[in-house]
Amino acid sequence: MILQALNEYYVRKSASGELPPPGFSTKAIPFLVVLSPNGIFVQLADTRELVGKRFVAKTFLVPEEKERSGPRAYETANLLWDHYGYALNFPKSDRQQDVEMAHKQFTAFRKCVDQALHSLPEEIGLQAVAAFLDSDEQIQRVRADLRWDECSRIPGCNISFRLDGDVELVCQRPRIAELVAEGTDLGPQDDEFDGAASTVHAFCAVTGEIDQIARLHRRTPITNSKSNAKLVSFQKNSGYDSYGKEQSFNAPVGEKAAFAYTTALNHLLRKGSSQRMQIGDASTVFWAADANKSPFESDFAAVFGETEMDGPDRGVEAVRNLYRATATGAYAGDDRDSRFFVLGLAPNAARIAVRFWQSSTIAELALRIRQHFDDLELVKPDFESPYLSLYRLFTSIALLNKVENIPPDMAGDTMRAILLGSPYPSTLMQAAIRRIRADQTIKYPRAAVLKASLNRLIRHNRLSAKELTVSLDPENTDPAYRLGRLFAALERIQAIAQPGINATIRERYFGAASSSPSSVFPILLKLKNHHLAKIDKPGLVVWFEKLLGQIFAGLNAIPTRLSLTEQGLFAVGYYHQQQDFYTSKQKPDDVASQPEDQGETA
Repeated sequence: MILQALNEYYVRKSASGELPPPGFSTKAIPFLVVLSPNGIFVQLADTRELVGKRFVAKTFLVPEEKERSGPRAYETANLLWDHYGYALNFPKSDRQQDVEMAHKQFTAFRKCVDQALHSLPEEIGLQAVAAFLDSDEQIQRVRADLRWDECSRIPGCNISFRLDGDVELVCQRPRIAELVAEGTDLGPQDDEFDGAASTVHAFCAVTGEIDQIARLHRRTPITNSKSNAKLVSFQKNSGYDSYGKEQSFNAPVGEKAAFAYTTALNHLLRKGSSQRMQIGDASTVFWAADANKSPFESDFAAVFGETEMDGPDRGVEAVRNLYRATATGAYAGDDRDSRFFVLGLAPNAARIAVRFWQSSTIAELALRIRQHFDDLELVKPDFESPYLSLYRLFTSIALLNKVENIPPDMAGDTMRAILLGSPYPSTLMQAAIRRIRADQTIKYPRAAVLKASLNRLIRHNRLSAKELTVSLDPENTDPAYRLGRLFAALERIQAIAQPGINATIRERYFGAASSSPSSVFPILLKLKNHHLAKIDKPGLVVWFEKLLGQIFAGLNAIPTRLSLTEQGLFAVGYYHQQQDFYTSKQKPDDVASQPEDQGETA
């Protein structure tokens, strides 16, 4: 299903010219060697343009980049374009081994051009490039060009060729393009493999058509451009061979489909792609099946937000649009029943790991995403963003609030839960509670994580427990929730009785109170009596006594221990009560006006 959806995406985008035809790819080529028809060097053309404060090379449609790996990787050259070691025999350093390597690469490049010239002996562009490569004098003229110094300072600078007076590159000339498009050399080669077997034809599992089966699939790097990671690969002689079939012949995918899905996936994963977002270790790509670009496709990444640099308000308008769309039926139009695909990928030792795959209609997915934000909705300080991005959620429960400390799998599992409308992973609530216990601080994002996780558990498992509300719920009689409220009230009493105190009961007792309440609360209640005696405002003391009475009215006994979910209820009850102190108008000013604590516990 994943490969079929990517193949269909390629077919649609290539038909509109947004993706390259079979056998080609788009590549940044900073410099072009301009030649006369008889192979004489004319000039070194700079394709770069100043964008902001840096030069960006122009991209060109060139023959597909071949994969290079192993000790004889230098023998694999790209047709009519490559880095300056292959195209111009220029070493990356003056070391002898680099000089020798550049010579080997250049030899392979010349051989590749000669093979193409053998197939098209009358092609003037190939004749010019072949004549140029055979002349050391002409190559030295390139290095004498005024622009060569800038070219040579770019590590691994890509070079291609153009005839003087032409607009297209030599590799884009019609007859050469036809040769490349024939597909006789689309896939990576391996000298150790039996050449006869590499032309196996069978039914393609993706298209259902007879095609030459791809033994090796192209790379689809998600970490860096030089990675050889692949979505589909088989390790030879590793126990996955069956019925006499080796490697990818076990799961037959035609060369055309293999090119199509890898080209589509690399397009989605490209740098700066608006259809990709990075959350933890998961690279998430998404696309709509409809030929017309859906507004939902444009809003998807903005809804979730990505990084701290996006700013707290990034995506707020996108989420508001989502709410308006689902409320007014905007997604009930032409694209309501269009399929929308979301694919989560993560790096792995040998092969890319699929974290999640979701295929739903746009209408279904919009409602599930809205439910996610509904579950997270929580009373908050005014300075906080109304909608929490996944980045904010994860960093709030990660060690040192750093994205690199987000536990593996958590991001992918959480995204899957959002897209399916299922409970969030248990690791999410566990991480939130661990961070709360570690620094005794219940921030707004952490409380939102706990509230959303608990409500989804209650809803999904059809428990009799009452779902948590956005703000304080005086009617919630759950012991853990009441104890959290009680702890917040006792802390507030202490803060008023001892203004400016360095450490409150939260720093000393929160962890124990939320896990073993029966051993801690008797001590806290005794301290409460001393704190109330220090408050010199009788009306305030009476108000606190009434509040404590209301909390105790729904609390029959103090439990000995609280489970993990009960600790989450405790934390949400604490947070609700704390926020109620700031927002409710039905209490003395001494209780409500303490903005410095609001910022700390928000």
